[in-house]
This record gives sequence, structure tokens and C-alpha cells, in this order.
Amino acid sequence: MHGSLRWWPIALLILLLVIPYSALPVPGLLDGPLGSPGSLQLIALCLLYGALATGYDLLLGRTGLLSFGHALYFATGLYATNLGMLELGLPFAAAAAFGVACAVALALLLGSVSLRVTGIGFSMVTLAFAQAGSILVQRNPGGITGGEEGRSAPAGRLPSALLGIENTANLYWIALAYLVLTLAAVHWAVGSPIGRVWQGIKENERRVEVLGLRPYGYKLVAFVLAGALAAVGGVVYLLLTGGATPQAATSDATLSLLVMVVLGGSGTRWGPLLGGVLYTWAGHRLGDLANSAAVADLPAVLRVPLSQPLFLLGGLFVAVVYLLPGGLARLPARIRAARSVRSARSAGPVGATGARPTGGSPA
Repeated sequence: MHGSLRWWPIALLILLLVIPYSALPVPGLLDGPLGSPGSLQLIALCLLYGALATGYDLLLGRTGLLSFGHALYFATGLYATNLGMLELGLPFAAAAAFGVACAVALALLLGSVSLRVTGIGFSMVTLAFAQAGSILVQRNPGGITGGEEGRSAPAGRLPSALLGIENTANLYWIALAYLVLTLAAVHWAVGSPIGRVWQGIKENERRVEVLGLRPYGYKLVAFVLAGALAAVGGVVYLLLTGGATPQAATSDATLSLLVMVVLGGSGTRWGPLLGGVLYTWAGHRLGDLANSAAVADLPAVLRVPLSQPLFLLGGLFVAVVYLLPGGLARLPARIRAARSVRSARSAGPVGATGARPTGGSPA
């Protein structure tokens, strides 16, 4: 049984690969058939944010670092790539490399400063850097960021195979490739000797120091690797949306990643991915529900809160956290434990149904 279970990620990957060729209708989950451009766009965004949450969990779930500025590196990859094409005239591939390099350099610089403090101090420093980046984007210095409206990607610099609604499947496969890259990088890093040190830092950083290791360097590696993966995600997001917008640079974007990780299960292999997919899908689909005629016909006391997608998302998050401690990834283990307890209770005490001993009573 366990051998067959190990094959399910490969089966899921094959299923995801063939989705663009499918016309299967999924009413309630998507607006159209699986292979329609609208459905592929939404699924691609779900995969993108699932990968982003997985990369962010390198900090939160694997190393115990609560960063409120992770979206800054996602936004740096997004904006730097776009500016590389718009301002520097670079082709897309060179601009993407430029954007990721800028984000890695920024993560190295800001991480080396932020990690000088620990605990809540680290969280506040990362939040301050994220807020500074958000303000910089919105102030639009020299007109390079586009301010609140953002800037569209130059179509002339993008590959023709990535332009137009007829090429949505190509963008979907890029998002899927990014997810596979992130999962592979995180799995390799966590299983490496450095990953075992990260686990030790999360459990007891002082003990790691006693062993003669310097936690600072190991934490910086996790910080930069997570930032690099987020930057690649920014490049993919630029392709999916066709532009750079300031919403990607706000601290709220990092809070969304935090919710995704907690929702799916921090520190688990598949939990952040599951949380990112569910949160992104719910964010889009609950918006449609909030604007539906069914909600509009409700009494005001119900219509007003239910017409707010964030209210519905918050309710979903609270319900999962309250009913499923540890996130959705822990659900199978909790079900197995409940079944074991139920089986033990139904079996009764050992020997209760056994044969009675033979022989006469003692004298």
C-alpha cells in the first residue's frame, strides 16, 4: 500500500500535464471546461501561489523564521524583469535573469541585516523593509514603476508563443514547471545536511550553537534560497498577468502567503502547496459567490458580510485552524488516528470475548 502511495505525485503531475487537452466540465469549481483559457489561467495562478507558499515555508516551517517581507523578493523579480525590458531594452530571457539576480542580491543584503536579530525583532525588520519597498513602488520615482496603476509588459519583448489567449496553455505549463522546480529545490534543500541544521535551528537554536555551528550562515542560506524562488515566481507572474502591479509588493501579499502555509500545514511537504492552491482558488471563486444573485436576495444581515470575499476567506481560515490544527496536510493522519481509536473501542478489552478457562475452581 505504501509503495503505491508513493506514486501519487507522479500520477498527479501527469494529470496536470494533460489538463490543457481536456474539455471536461467542472461546474462549481471553474467557470468553464478544464482546458478553456479562463480555467487554465486560474489553475496556473493556483499553481504559482502554491509554489510561492512552498518556498516561503523554507523560512517559516523549516527554519522557524517568521518573515513579513517575503513578497518583496517576489515583487523585485517582477518589477526588475519588466524594467529590464522596458528601460534597458533587454530580451525577455536576459531581463528575467536580470530580475532574479536583483532579487537574490537584495535578499542577500537585507537578509544579512535582518538576521542580526531574532524572534519578533527579525519579523519587524523584514516588515519595515517590505513597507519601504511598497512605498517606493507606489511613489513611482522617475515614472519607472507606474505607481498605483503599474506598468504593462512590452509585448514586443516577449516570445510570441506566450502572447494571446490562444497561448494560455503555454503559460500554464510554465507555471507548472515553476511548481515542479520549487518542489524539487525545497525537497533537495530540506533533505541535505543544511536542511537538517535548519530543523535543528527551528527546534533549538542554542543547541546548534553549542555543537559549534553558526546558525546565522545557515539561516542566511535559507533566506536567500527562498528569495530566489520567490523572484522566479515574480517572473512567472509577469507572464501570467502581462504586467507589474503594486499589489504584489505590499506586506499584505506576505500575509497571504502566511495564511496559505498555515492553512495547508507549516513544515509539511505538501501542505503549503495545498494551502496556496486552495486559498488562491477560493479568493477567485468566492468573489463570484459574493456577487451572485443568491447572495443578493438574502436579508441585509446576511447579505452584507457574505458579499465580502475577504469575510468568506477569513471564515474559511478560522474554520480550518479551529477544526484542523496543523493544517489540511494533517487531515489524513487525524482520520487514521480516529479510525484506530474507533476500532480499539469496538474491539473491547483484550480477552473480553475469549474462551473461559477450563477446570474446577480452586479448593
